[in-house]
Amino acid sequence: MNETATYHLRRTVVLVGMMGSGKTAIGRALAMQLDVPFVDSDAAIEEASTQTISEIFARDGEAFFREREAEVLCRLLSGPPKIVSTGGGAFLAARNRDAIADKGVAVWLNADIATLWDRVRHKDTRPLLRTADPKATLAAIFHARTPVYAQAGLSVTVSGSASIEETTQAVIDALTLRADILETSE
Repeated sequence: MNETATYHLRRTVVLVGMMGSGKTAIGRALAMQLDVPFVDSDAAIEEASTQTISEIFARDGEAFFREREAEVLCRLLSGPPKIVSTGGGAFLAARNRDAIADKGVAVWLNADIATLWDRVRHKDTRPLLRTADPKATLAAIFHARTPVYAQAGLSVTVSGSASIEETTQAVIDALTLRADILETSE
């Protein structure tokens, strides 16, 4: 895409995918490039609850967390178009997929297992990976969630060797295929 192009985001873009796929980093860069607000749904949940995601999981369990996540996502989908990054499990709930499709578009950042493992293996902020074999757990989550992520309105392959800028441009290129989402003028 031409660097002199100007963009008008018509609907909210919700980045979905596995932990480590780059939803937050790409979301921030994408929002900057499109000159729209960026919101990380996990950060919004933490702010609303004054607890970390890990603390919510430990104290109240995953089901409670998923309820709060759905509430926050609905709130984020209202208002002017923006870029929203979600937690890896947000798109699994049919009501979240429906809300996203109704008010925006889901973009699946599709990264392979090797890339994901490379990005998450040294982080202790992933409650679902606090197991005896976190790599096997990641692979199991990946295989279970991939068919659901494939239901996203758009998909962008994430390469472990691509920069944030390159991946952000790939997302913009995908969005420009949908004039109802992103309007472009030279």
